[in-house]
Amino acid sequence: MGRKRTTWGGYMTRIKVVFWVFCVGLTALWLAADPILTHTAPFAQTRLSLINYTGIIAMGVISVAMILAVRSSKVESFIGGLDKSYRLHKWLGVAGLIMAIAHWLWISGPGWLATLGMMAPAPRQQAGAVTATQGPALLRTLQNPARSVGQFCFYATVILVVLALLRWFPYRYFLKTHRLLAIVFLILVFHGVVLMKISYWSHAVSYVIVALMAAGTVSAIIMLFRRVGRTHRAVGEIDAVTTRPDVGILQVGICLKDRWNGHDAGQFAFVNFEDGEGPHPFTISSTWKDDGHLLFLIKGLGDYTSELPTTLKVGTLVTVEGPYGRFTFEGRHQRQIWVSAGIGITPFVSRMQELAVHPDGKTIDLFHATGSRDIEPVDQLRKLAESAHVLLRVWVAAEDGRMTGEDIRKVVPDWKAADIWFCGPAIFGKELRDDFGSHGFPVNSFHQELFHLR
Repeated sequence: MGRKRTTWGGYMTRIKVVFWVFCVGLTALWLAADPILTHTAPFAQTRLSLINYTGIIAMGVISVAMILAVRSSKVESFIGGLDKSYRLHKWLGVAGLIMAIAHWLWISGPGWLATLGMMAPAPRQQAGAVTATQGPALLRTLQNPARSVGQFCFYATVILVVLALLRWFPYRYFLKTHRLLAIVFLILVFHGVVLMKISYWSHAVSYVIVALMAAGTVSAIIMLFRRVGRTHRAVGEIDAVTTRPDVGILQVGICLKDRWNGHDAGQFAFVNFEDGEGPHPFTISSTWKDDGHLLFLIKGLGDYTSELPTTLKVGTLVTVEGPYGRFTFEGRHQRQIWVSAGIGITPFVSRMQELAVHPDGKTIDLFHATGSRDIEPVDQLRKLAESAHVLLRVWVAAEDGRMTGEDIRKVVPDWKAADIWFCGPAIFGKELRDDFGSHGFPVNSFHQELFHLR
């Protein structure tokens, strides 16, 4: 179950707006400082401007990506959950990679084309214009070292970002290589400050990009000293480990020894069971009773989680960081439709435990896809649903076929007046979301959990 989740709806629209407004806004500030595109200019000047533009956008988006990486609660609240922060972080990383490649091509490409005879070699004075050797003597002295480290950082950035995007790359190594990006970023800050076009320093773009790089620098230092999420961490001791081989689920109980400010049903925490692997996110399966106890249901979906039943022992000290996430059932409507598959039932279990004690008066239908109707966990789920006044429908694909949006709409005729909360395989969720969307269901009312951390 170790995964990161994404809630779709209004907040997904928000991070798209944030992404594009930021990129377009930074572009507008650059155009105000360098109106090279509004009039004819020699190729060397245009090239220098585009080298600076791609560098500014690359440093801007990477700086924001670094800020998001420190898991600030204020940023999480603004974005709408840590899941949105990670999605935006990924988009910014990809944008930074694209801009870095474009930056490199504008620097090296003309030389390659000249070598191949596809364009005329640049005159010596034009080549000098591209180097932009203007400004204070100190900056001129640092420009050659800044260019040298910039080329090294480009290759390092490409390798590290690509590794971060490869889901087959082991998580334990991903954490280590991703932390190296903080070092690369700090070097790139030096590269960017020294080589930014000197005329930009009298325009707003310089103040904005320097402020972003300064905030990114602080974030990078926090990452390097492993202080990310430190104020949200608590040490705990494993007090129960129960294996359910019939459904492939591991139940892990943890008794916290430090202060925990509580959590809402549907939230998750990063749990570090072993230092060599690093923290993984797991949904908290228990409601908070102010007794220091947390329960996690973990399904073996990869090498790491599959090995936990043999490695976890009662009495082992662990670190829990959180809570995070906004999958907290705070919909606009008095009717809710819950859809889960497999281990995706976890946040709904936590919510039903909460509703059994504190009902909220909402009408709730839960559709749960599982392998069999008769296994013991399903019986326990039925009892919990009854205590929470939730209408449970167990869906077995071998008997009922694959669940579709139409199946749900037949059972819940007033589905348009409901919020839908989904947790399960991403493909299944996308199918349901698209199906309901095609029937006029508002995207802001569909909330989805994705089983991916990166």
